[in-house]
Amino acid sequence: MKKSLSRAAALAGFGLLAACQTPGMQQGTQVTRFHLEQPIPNQQVAIEPADPAEEGSLEFRTYADIVAEQLGRLGFVRGEDIEEAEMVAVVEVLRGSRAVQAQRSPISIGIGGGSFGRNVGVGVGTSVGVGGSRGGEVDVTQLSVALKRRSEGTTIWEGRAIRESQPGEMSPAASVRRLADALFQDFPGESGTTITVP
Repeated sequence: MKKSLSRAAALAGFGLLAACQTPGMQQGTQVTRFHLEQPIPNQQVAIEPADPAEEGSLEFRTYADIVAEQLGRLGFVRGEDIEEAEMVAVVEVLRGSRAVQAQRSPISIGIGGGSFGRNVGVGVGTSVGVGGSRGGEVDVTQLSVALKRRSEGTTIWEGRAIRESQPGEMSPAASVRRLADALFQDFPGESGTTITVP
């Protein structure tokens, strides 16, 4: 199934949202979810990466275990045989950084910049206040999960969670765990609404 937005466009959108909300580091986790407003029955679910090349990596297995733990709390059962499970959770984690400013001026110049994993360049609406000063960079991590029916190839639920943190503040696994906690909070959540989870 084709994605409604390209990976780069989606990241740019989240980056712009983050830049507009605060002059420096974005607080809390921004969570957006979409679904069909229909019950999602608990069932066996397989977990696979959005990029098939990552399937055997230790990094992906770590992230998959984190997502599986959250789904288990909701009553889903992780299936070891990907081919047999009707429900598939497609997981993607993107990590990068963006510049922030320490002092905000009433006048700013947008300089869009930054890049995320796989050398995807995105404009994140970073601004430098005229007469202000730069405040360095913050780490940005995004977790995306889509629940799909294998037989139909349709997505019945998808969500994205993004959070900023100080460089070195969290390990990648700890950051993804925090994102997963927020993403599956009050599952399935209100469709089409972005919320902030502390």
